[in-house]
Amino acid sequence: MSEPLSGATRVHFIVGDPIAQVKSPAGVSQAFHDRGHNAYVMPAHVAPAQLAAWLDGVSLAQNVDGVIVTVPHKFACYGLCATTSERAAFLHTVNTMRRNPDGSWHGDMFDGLGFVSAMQDNGCQPAGKKALLVGAGGAGSAIAHALVVAGVRSLAIFDPDAARRSTLVDRLASLGKCPVTHGSADPTGYDIVLNASPVGMQASDLIPVDAGKLQASMFVGCVITAPAITPLIAAARAQGCQTMTGAHMFGRVRDLMVDFLLEQ
Repeated sequence: MSEPLSGATRVHFIVGDPIAQVKSPAGVSQAFHDRGHNAYVMPAHVAPAQLAAWLDGVSLAQNVDGVIVTVPHKFACYGLCATTSERAAFLHTVNTMRRNPDGSWHGDMFDGLGFVSAMQDNGCQPAGKKALLVGAGGAGSAIAHALVVAGVRSLAIFDPDAARRSTLVDRLASLGKCPVTHGSADPTGYDIVLNASPVGMQASDLIPVDAGKLQASMFVGCVITAPAITPLIAAARAQGCQTMTGAHMFGRVRDLMVDFLLEQ
């Protein structure tokens, strides 16, 4: 049941560029209402060059309690937080921000925890498995970190941005938990194949891995929520793979974000 919109409503934003594709405003608003909290999430389409000025502006409103962060602002918003969790500090990225008592922002990153929880919901236990991850952006970084913490035997990361990929590989390798290497689009030999890149959002996009080399024994996951079934997931299902979609991830991440935003 929805809470009535009124002057007492608490306001949260989700900020991105673009923003029309996101599902969070309705889903997170309903999650607030299900917990008896009168709050709504509003979409904000903000270009990177205006991000800091936008946050300064909305921070002046005393009824703005939180900001959910999506592409491409997760790294930049880390730099706009006065404080962060240890996880966000390691990754230098955030996807959720709430107010500190002094009005500044405290950030955390839940994409990785939510994704790994969704994998487990769908029958995949990462511990002891060989994983290939496509994408070293904000979500990809968080998922890579969560996979390493969850105990994968090894992790290979593929991203066409060589500098970004190398930074993530080196940072995760420094933890000493498992081998972390540079991967490719070839999924041969992996138990887990995951897409954390935007490839698949557009009808003209190619599949981010060589789909002809997918095997039925592999678990294949994707972060994209629209379309609900990406070409990668469709190809994996055609090969008999166990899969998870972006909607599975979103449900888990939403719950973690709401817990964080309502924490006193």
